[in-house]
Amino acid sequence: MKRKLFLIGLAQLFFGQILFAQNKPSPPNIIVITTDEQSADAISYFMGNQWIHTPAMDQIASSGTAFTNAYSANPICAPSRNSMITGRYPHQTGIIANDDLTGFDLKKPKHYWTGKKFKSIGTYFKEAGYETAYFGKWHLNYDQKDAASYGFATVRFISPRGKDDSLPELADHFLKSAHKTPFLLFLSFLNPHDVCEWARFQKLPNGGISPVPSASSLPPLKDNLLPPKNESDAMTLMRKSYHNSRLFPVGNFTDEEWRRLAWGYYRLIEKVDSLIGRVLSSIKENGYDKNTLIVFTSDHGESLGAHGFNQKTVFYEESSKVPLIFAYAGRIQPCRNTSLVNTGVDLLPSLLDFAGISIPLGLPGRSLKDAAEKDQCVKNRDYIVVENQMDQGGPVKGKTPVLNGRLVRSKRYKYCLYDIGKEREELFDLENDPGEMVNIATNKSSGKILREHRDYLEDFAEKNNDNLALQMLEYVKKNVIKEQ
Repeated sequence: MKRKLFLIGLAQLFFGQILFAQNKPSPPNIIVITTDEQSADAISYFMGNQWIHTPAMDQIASSGTAFTNAYSANPICAPSRNSMITGRYPHQTGIIANDDLTGFDLKKPKHYWTGKKFKSIGTYFKEAGYETAYFGKWHLNYDQKDAASYGFATVRFISPRGKDDSLPELADHFLKSAHKTPFLLFLSFLNPHDVCEWARFQKLPNGGISPVPSASSLPPLKDNLLPPKNESDAMTLMRKSYHNSRLFPVGNFTDEEWRRLAWGYYRLIEKVDSLIGRVLSSIKENGYDKNTLIVFTSDHGESLGAHGFNQKTVFYEESSKVPLIFAYAGRIQPCRNTSLVNTGVDLLPSLLDFAGISIPLGLPGRSLKDAAEKDQCVKNRDYIVVENQMDQGGPVKGKTPVLNGRLVRSKRYKYCLYDIGKEREELFDLENDPGEMVNIATNKSSGKILREHRDYLEDFAEKNNDNLALQMLEYVKKNVIKEQ
């Protein structure tokens, strides 16, 4: 009798495993679409269609989970992209500024490729049996000719001068090919990065846009065009250096020129949106719309006049906050998730999790799979940290020291700490001051909140071996806290 029961139990276990294997969902195809220099809300799904119309991005956003508090690991191209591709913070990769690598000029000597080479997302997926492809802008700490170092079996690059127009065709050709295994496809668009040339009244690398209309048809001025009250010494210095650089000729912009900048920026987003629309059509036409996870994000934002800045690199919301949307038919329901996200470290573990690939120990980020599928908050996360080295247009080349900073974003507040000046701290109450117009770090009533966020940064620095952050905090302990 016991033997009979044992055999019955064994049979149930065996057939149960077969049934589980049959019901277990197959790994999804994954398509990651990135733009360059797109702020978090610069999509008509979020800001309405009075000034911008983005039907393709709206389609992705309206069918998936939009993470509305997603931040770049470092709000500038190369550090952000290298973090996303490796799942490591910029201070860990060693890529902390655009000047640390080229990604385009292969005539540079090998030693020019600086920084530590962590395992790439392409390698993780290739080793797991995925077909891997990357089309578009590169700007990564991997030699383009050394495919073995980054794991993408199929690669087509565009130069820093365009053209985005080729990417939908490359994607369509890839999708029409026979795929015996699931695939990971990266599509890295350059626009709306052409806003940099637009601000300088230069020729646009990816082609022109429609003529500028009359002033009455331009978007209004930003509410936070002026510097914040009680601004840190570091940001005052940064603005002065910025405005004296030929790359950022916005120091003497008139109100109408700021409005022209915004108008052109929205047209450039619409331009890349139309290309993304072609990609979405290709996905459907080739039968991948039901078994493909689509992720949309950007490497960093665009200041667009916030506090007198254009372009990126600063910690203000327009520059550091980015769109992040996960769409997967039948698996993800439309919602807006307010979890704190660092795209640089959270993207890789999230994609691995969706694919059923084990997340390696040591990756500092969190998977967003449950948050996306179940509309949950990311568990046990009180804060995220963003890094930067503001040398683009800033205080460099022997005139003044290079400016470094750390941003701590909690549920309600943003704390910024810099390594230059007497007044090095900034604290913004984003609940009551979303435009970051008043730095309350010097308010006596902010003491408890400041201590909490300093502790957050110290916790981060110790866990992730961020020695620079610890040095910056040491200055605060010696020169600020004693005076309070």
